[in-house]
Amino acid sequence: MPQFAVRLAAPDLRPWLGGNCGIPGVWSFTAAAPGPHVALVALTHGNEIAGAAVLAEMLGAGLRPERGRLTLMFANTEAFLAFDPENPTATRYLDEDLNRLWGEDRLQSPRDSREMRRVRELLPVIQNVDVLVDLHSMLWPSDPLILAGDADRAIRLGQSLGMPRLTVADPGHIAGRRLVDHARFTAPDGKAAAVLVEAGQHWEANTVAAMQQSARRALGLCGILGPAPAPLPEPPLLARVTETVTATSHNFMFLREFRGGEIIPEAGTVIAQDGAREIRTPHDDCLLVMPTPIAPRGHTAVRLARFEAAP
Repeated sequence: MPQFAVRLAAPDLRPWLGGNCGIPGVWSFTAAAPGPHVALVALTHGNEIAGAAVLAEMLGAGLRPERGRLTLMFANTEAFLAFDPENPTATRYLDEDLNRLWGEDRLQSPRDSREMRRVRELLPVIQNVDVLVDLHSMLWPSDPLILAGDADRAIRLGQSLGMPRLTVADPGHIAGRRLVDHARFTAPDGKAAAVLVEAGQHWEANTVAAMQQSARRALGLCGILGPAPAPLPEPPLLARVTETVTATSHNFMFLREFRGGEIIPEAGTVIAQDGAREIRTPHDDCLLVMPTPIAPRGHTAVRLARFEAAP
C-alpha cells in the first residue's frame, strides 16, 4: 500500500458522539411542518473523515429542518475514534466492512462483530428514512460520482441531486449489501430512496466542499432547508454498470494505472489480468468506475459501465 497524504484534520466529534435520540452518534430533529424524513450519513467507513466534518459543522451551526425530519448520523464511530493520520487506511473498519452488512441475510443471522452490532443499533432509524444520502470519499484517484444502486427511484434521486454530475446505476458488491441497498430503499413496492455520494479523494479539503454542496442540495430538493436549489449548471449524466469485476485470485493486476472516470474507446481492450483470466472491456466507450489497484480476492476491482440517457 503506498503512502497517502492526509491534508485534512479529523473533526472533533466529542460534542456529538452522544446523539439526541437514544442512539450514540445519531442526531434527529423534527420540524412543526410536515415533510419527509431525510438522513445524511457520514463515517460509514471510519477513515472517511470528510463527511464527519460536514455533519459536525451542521450540528455546530445549529441546523434545524424547516419541515419534516432531519437525521444526521455518524455511523462507524468506533473506527473513527481509532483513526491515525500516520496510518490512515487502517480504520476503514475494525472487524468487517460496515457497508456490506445491510442485507436481511446478515441482519437476521447470529453474525457478530463491532460493525454488525452498530448496524443493528442504527437499523430502527434507517427503517423510517424517506431519503438518505450516504457521504463517502475515495482512496484511489477518481472523478466524483453518485452511486445509486439499480432502483429507478434512487437513479432519479441521484440525477436530481446532480452534484456530482455523474450518477452510476450499479448492482452493488458480491461481498454484501450496502446501506443504500437495504430493503427500505430497494423493495419493489417501496418509495424511500438512497444514494451514495463519492465526493472526491480522502483527506482533501475540496472533498469536504463537494460534500457540503451535495448535502445542502439534497436538503433543498426535499424542502427540508432553505429555498429550492438553483438549476444544475450542467445536465446530469447517467451510466449503468454492465459488468462488475471481482478479483478471483490473489494476484489481480491492472495493466497500467487507470483513473476512475476514464473511458476506454474500444470493446475488447485488455485492462487487467486476474490470474490466467484477462479482463476486457465489454463494449465501446467503456467507463471505468472506481478501479482499485490493490483488490483482494473476493473484492470488487472495478465496475465497467455504459453511458445512457436518463430513465
